[in-house]
Amino acid sequence: MKLYDELAEWWPLVSPPSDYEEEASEYRRLLHAGATGPLVTVLELGSGGGNNASFLKRDFRLTLVEPSEGMRKHSRELNPECEHLPGDMRTVRLGREFDAVFIHDAVEYMTTETDLRSALETAAMHLRPGGVVLVAPDATQESFVPGSSTEGGDEPEAPGRGSRSLRYLMWTLPPKPGSNTSETHFAMLLKERDGSVRSVHDVHLNGLFSRATWLRLFDEVGLDACLETRTLEGAPYDTFVAVKRRESREASSSPGVGSRRGT
Repeated sequence: MKLYDELAEWWPLVSPPSDYEEEASEYRRLLHAGATGPLVTVLELGSGGGNNASFLKRDFRLTLVEPSEGMRKHSRELNPECEHLPGDMRTVRLGREFDAVFIHDAVEYMTTETDLRSALETAAMHLRPGGVVLVAPDATQESFVPGSSTEGGDEPEAPGRGSRSLRYLMWTLPPKPGSNTSETHFAMLLKERDGSVRSVHDVHLNGLFSRATWLRLFDEVGLDACLETRTLEGAPYDTFVAVKRRESREASSSPGVGSRRGT
């Protein structure tokens, strides 16, 4: 995907950190609501450019795992106090346990049940017993809505240097009947500091799974999950909060765990 590779240097104009304050507040709330025991260390899988981390680091000690070097570069500049590591959420193994694991919308690049189960297994393996996992996809099959939007941003002017600008159309198409994936097309116009403008087309394939599939996969990897709602700009989004099962299955007897709230 060009957006996280050859275009990674443009990321702050695509998605500025300031846009994430409301989201981070919701994730903080849900982590605390689901936590049992201490909540100090948090592993984020698929941390991208570190926009959520720039707010969450105020409350937690963060370890950020991201496969794209270009995105890690942005995050290191934004969050120098956080630990940054390369890795794929399906396969990374750090040999450590955390109080919580957080996966934002990067989980949508898990396009098969096998991929999604692997990502959730990674989360479970890095979590202490009783620790909490928060997974925040953009959509489930039940909540998915196709559509389009236009956004972008401008660099601050610098004397004698000019500034870069970016504008993009993001178009999310309806999935094909019976498919577990959807396509999002980005049409981007990029203005360089010398004033020249070029266009780029980028296509992202995203996994799209039912709530029941999500909850079944959580259960298979030893996580007792429930469906919660996060609200962003007045709109509800499906969100999964899960607790790592103890040997005695104490977590599964907790009130609300394993329920289908929000369906």
